[in-house]
Amino acid sequence: MKLLFDLDTVKSTEFGIGVDKGNVREFAYVAVDFGVQSALQDMARKTWAEMQAETNAPPLYEPSEKHGSIEYVYFPLADELSTYLRTLHQADNLVPNSSALSEPANVFCYFARLTDAEGLRLTAVRRAAQFKGVLKSRLLRLTTDALTIIEDKVFKLDSDFDLLIDSENIHILRPSGFEFIGQLQAAVLNAVQQNIEIIQANIDYVDFSGIAAYATKHPRAARYLASICGQEESNNINKRALKKLCKNTGVEIKETNGMIVVDEHHVMGFLEVLDRRRYEIELVKDVPERYRAPSRQKLSSNSSGNDA
Repeated sequence: MKLLFDLDTVKSTEFGIGVDKGNVREFAYVAVDFGVQSALQDMARKTWAEMQAETNAPPLYEPSEKHGSIEYVYFPLADELSTYLRTLHQADNLVPNSSALSEPANVFCYFARLTDAEGLRLTAVRRAAQFKGVLKSRLLRLTTDALTIIEDKVFKLDSDFDLLIDSENIHILRPSGFEFIGQLQAAVLNAVQQNIEIIQANIDYVDFSGIAAYATKHPRAARYLASICGQEESNNINKRALKKLCKNTGVEIKETNGMIVVDEHHVMGFLEVLDRRRYEIELVKDVPERYRAPSRQKLSSNSSGNDA
């Protein structure tokens, strides 16, 4: 996958922070000198190099997957779940505010906005754990021949970013950072009704009213719905095959007036079926085994299983 930005022709670099203000998160620019700008550019280049070292064909980020602490995945910038980060990337009216660092405990992220020779924009974002964590330490500075305590507030940049945003995709190095900065949990909960409507249109023989009520209160269920929609996993599902898989994997359902109704205690199991996470195998004759997949990867028809 290509990065739609030329890291070798950076013409301008801006620095900013994200600040928590109660129930509201705000972004602001902070003026920095050329040395800091150069460091931010180096961080962006290192981030991209680390992503390329992972893979040059990253998989799509899936809300229901358990991703690694460092794993290069991508997510479309135009997706509904990208709204928060898309707003940051496309914003042209962020206000410079040097006093935004006066309460470092409220800083949840920092970012760099880079522009290349073609006028393309790259937004690089990092969760602010180390950036503000230094404030809890006593730092020493060598002045003349003696060490002295640094009385001023000191901020420390990391060596790389959690994610890079170009005009089409969010390139993610640390999925947990993406989820935190992008407020993904709130996004998937807010998208429950919309995702239910999409899935319902594809599987019109399932009563999703109880599932919708459950998912609005349970983030994991909401993530499954987002994943099912994002992967278009609800297309062309055969009713008979769905009922059989539910029965074989222990998901309790019933049929009323031609509509499948899911038992309220089996909503997660039903969503796992739709998300291709429940399956049954029978390697020992007449001894079926049921499993739940914590992660899944579709194999191609000619896969040998020796991809590693």
